Amino acid sequence: MASAAKKKSGGSGHRKAQRATSNVFALFDQTQIQEFKEAFQMMDSNKDGLIDKEDLRATFDSLGRLVPDSELEAMLAEAPGPINFTMFLSIFGERISGADPEDVILNAFKTFDLDDTGFIDENNLRKVLGKWGEKLNDQELDQAFNEAPIDTSGKLDYKAYTRLITRGKEDDDSVQA
Repeated sequence: MASAAKKKSGGSGHRKAQRATSNVFALFDQTQIQEFKEAFQMMDSNKDGLIDKEDLRATFDSLGRLVPDSELEAMLAEAPGPINFTMFLSIFGERISGADPEDVILNAFKTFDLDDTGFIDENNLRKVLGKWGEKLNDQELDQAFNEAPIDTSGKLDYKAYTRLITRGKEDDDSVQA
């Protein structure tokens, strides 16, 4: 165990693997998780439980693609720490679900909160979402607002809704007072 701690990282320091949110496992069924595990194990060529630059290089080399160090480093920089299996799953979960970071979603909602109250009129937001960008139909809008925190006057608490979107129901319930 002490020898594992002394392992050279090839860089200036060894970042500790951060635990990604446990909700990531809820994004996939068991078959998908097993397929991701197999892909992770194939990419982890040195079998240390982490995907590093040399693992990425070996993976691309096996595919016949030579990738510059700068591109490999940019890929690794997308993760907040070393890429263990949970982090690997989180990265793919974010990409597959298309979820934006919490601050991006919050700022998007803020553009509709002209008075900076923390609330948006549900009917106005429904109209916008049905007319611009990737237009949502009535069924999609109903589904989007199904668990949204909307008060009796039709105002959406977009900060709580953003937490619900990005963290899930368990985390949102624990945050509310």
